[in-house]
Amino acid sequence: MKNSFDVKMLSWLALFTALSVVGASIKIPAFVDSVALDVFPALLAAAFLGGRFGAIAAAFGHLLSALFGGFPLGPMHILIAGEMAVLVWMFGVLYKNRRIVAAILFVLGNAFAAPLPFIFLMSKSFYLAIVPSLLIGSIINVVIGLVLIPRLSGLFKTAVQKEEPKQ
Repeated sequence: MKNSFDVKMLSWLALFTALSVVGASIKIPAFVDSVALDVFPALLAAAFLGGRFGAIAAAFGHLLSALFGGFPLGPMHILIAGEMAVLVWMFGVLYKNRRIVAAILFVLGNAFAAPLPFIFLMSKSFYLAIVPSLLIGSIINVVIGLVLIPRLSGLFKTAVQKEEPKQ
């Protein structure tokens, strides 16, 4: 029965990644065109499937969001996808016991810590220009996630339950 469970998990991961792609096309007005609603499906995946699966959905979701925006920062989006994966993984780990802490750390990490390398790679002006949009985008994504997670949890538990081994 382990294989059927693995297929279910892979299917759920594909669904959350696809939802991230849809969210990536809903842009938040920003200095850089890759700020979008691509993260909340990854937050859902982290809450329902665990941080590892949420991290994968977040990384692919960001890369696709950047692709739709024309890769305005070029290969630096790979760094951002890695940062998104870490932040969503952290959210998934913390969400189990400390939901508000998980949300606050995600918002602060995504809005202020994740863009820090761009001070050195680009400029302090770029950092100051992108932070407000990232803050707004992070808050919107987290609020959507926090609203949807409890509403979908009953449905999700039923759909993901392991099949009982037949005797």
